[in-house]
Amino acid sequence: MKRQIFSAEHDAFRETVRTFLTKEVSPHYEQWEKDGIVSRDAWRAAGKQGLLGLAVEEEYGGGGTADFRFSAVLAEEFTRAGAAGLALGLHNDIVGPYLTQLATDEQKRRWLPGFCSGETITAIAMTEPGAGSDLQGIRTAAEDRGDHWLMNGSKTFISNGILADLVIVVAKTTPEGGAHGLSLLVVERGMEGFARGRNLDKIGQKAQDTAELFFHDVRVPKENLLGEPNGAFVHLMTNLAQERMAIAVAGIAAAEHLLEITTRYVKEREAFGRPLAKLQHVRFEIAEMATECAVTRSFVDRCIVDHAAGELDATHASMAKWWATELQKRVADRCLQLHGGYGYMTEYPVARAFTDGRIQTIYGGTTEIMKEIIGRSLLG
Repeated sequence: MKRQIFSAEHDAFRETVRTFLTKEVSPHYEQWEKDGIVSRDAWRAAGKQGLLGLAVEEEYGGGGTADFRFSAVLAEEFTRAGAAGLALGLHNDIVGPYLTQLATDEQKRRWLPGFCSGETITAIAMTEPGAGSDLQGIRTAAEDRGDHWLMNGSKTFISNGILADLVIVVAKTTPEGGAHGLSLLVVERGMEGFARGRNLDKIGQKAQDTAELFFHDVRVPKENLLGEPNGAFVHLMTNLAQERMAIAVAGIAAAEHLLEITTRYVKEREAFGRPLAKLQHVRFEIAEMATECAVTRSFVDRCIVDHAAGELDATHASMAKWWATELQKRVADRCLQLHGGYGYMTEYPVARAFTDGRIQTIYGGTTEIMKEIIGRSLLG
């Protein structure tokens, strides 16, 4: 079915993204995987190409458009290229809204030009060793000391943790914390007491630096408070829908791409003297995955359009995130099986997609959390 949600402008942007990936990402990606981190040059190249700060005002160097469909194009093409390490989606779609919607004019002048040029790489730090999806369990605390906050605590599994120059940290600013006692504080590279742990060794997304962060008596200036004091919970709930949509977009794009490469493979690969595609079981597998992808694509595209119009609610974003990422996981497993022993070899795209994509049902809120959100919305 022909997709009907994009205009000629979106199509032109897609070609720009594909050219960028061909020139600036694919030739270097194998080395980035070995290094466990992406070159900062790639971030600056993305900035020059206009791929950073799509929704940031033009006066700060951004694209000046809040149309989420451009972000969807970016997510789809990076997913198809298997380039999860260069986390532009995290920068644009997850961190970006906090800066564009909550930052003061002074903060925007300080942070957004570098955000858009690629000179300032960003991260958001919510997860802690003892608190994953449960924001109520956050223990990192910041004490009001008059002209600054004194922060102590730690975070883990922070994407861009090594590269990040600017980290939005969720911290307790009242003794009880929770829904009415969390704030967003911006910690910047070089602040005394801010330290990074090791670059964590993951089973997938090897080029994407993921780290532990430590805060020991970090003096965070009062002017680095983002949004309302003790208002982080509401801010987080407001922006999580877009984060989950970005993950859902990548999920269905990954499933479709895996289906494409596996369909080609079973047509070419022979077993028992004939192509795998001639076996009824293989045809049934392809038919089932193609149907599931088509149905999921229809729902996710509707959510993209609704979100671009500012009409998507948290429940449907959670539905999209849950369904698309679980589909991605199933399709990756089935496609690897259809590749046989070759599917287990890292030089085959299906192998990397299998390990890179496994995190999709976990970060941004686990599948179980998504079901809880949906269930509560329906049953109270």
